Amino acid sequence: MAPDSVFDTGDRRVRVKICCISSTEEADIAMEAGADFLGLVSAMPSGPGPIAESRIADIVRWVDGRVPTVLLTSRQDARTIGLQVERMRPSVVQLVDTVEAAELRALRRQHPDVALMQVIHVRDHASIDEAAAAAPFVDAILLDSGNPTAAVKELGGTGRVHDWAVSQRLRERVPAPVMLAGGLRVENVADAIRAVRPFGVDVCSGVRTDGRLDPGKVTAFIAAARTIC
Repeated sequence: MAPDSVFDTGDRRVRVKICCISSTEEADIAMEAGADFLGLVSAMPSGPGPIAESRIADIVRWVDGRVPTVLLTSRQDARTIGLQVERMRPSVVQLVDTVEAAELRALRRQHPDVALMQVIHVRDHASIDEAAAAAPFVDAILLDSGNPTAAVKELGGTGRVHDWAVSQRLRERVPAPVMLAGGLRVENVADAIRAVRPFGVDVCSGVRTDGRLDPGKVTAFIAAARTIC
């Protein structure tokens, strides 16, 4: 799957990424409900969902290209991210921490067949400039509610909602497709989409019950997201 086709904006349908997939069974639940992307979390300094790289590789093989698989990585250099790509073979790499432009260019040269999605943790209006600086080097931007400057970095999975007004202004400025995460659930995803008008939305804890992917919540979340066009 070519990077430019992964984030194809040819129609107005809101894409849905179900994140923190932990098994082939969860992958099946998400795909059967209509998920457009599956998120697979590698080692993180904090937050929910990390699984062993060997399990990520198994899930990627199981999915076998039926939907794009997204590797979440906290690494910040092209060499180590590239080694992860070679071990796990995802469709997309989601960069949850800051990665310098030179490293993004190097990663693109090494793996031109893998789409790159840079996470921007929306805390204030400076996030808009941060996204604009990263956009020329990646295929998509994902907006989340972490705090990379915390003593223990928060790089996603906080369950917090950030200021959607900032996200909306960011989306208007950045030419790349924008996905929205951060505290989304069935009850607020439609409002979030109306406020920001993103390419897609991303959810982890909002579709889980006692830590397990809940088929009913996944189906309801995707249905709520798809009511907006």
